[in-house]
Amino acid sequence: MSNKKRYLTAVMADGYVKTIGPTSSPFTHYWRIVANLDGKRTEVFWGHTKSIKEAMSKKAATADAARQRGWVSYDFEVVELVESKGSSRPY
Repeated sequence: MSNKKRYLTAVMADGYVKTIGPTSSPFTHYWRIVANLDGKRTEVFWGHTKSIKEAMSKKAATADAARQRGWVSYDFEVVELVESKGSSRPY
């Protein structure tokens, strides 16, 4: 893998856009967990992985975390990262 720095963007089903970078790491997928703590509060966990298999392995761990932490519910989502031209930040 070359050391070329690039930006990677994930677009979630609800329209949320996450851009990471610049990075030279070979990330391919972005995962996100939105945990409903008590019907009023939520907490978000996210990360990026080098394969869909690695991203999906987080799903089983999420079910265990939900039981241990007493989450009311949670949503787990994985999307493919696509190379983008640059940061979505306004500065």
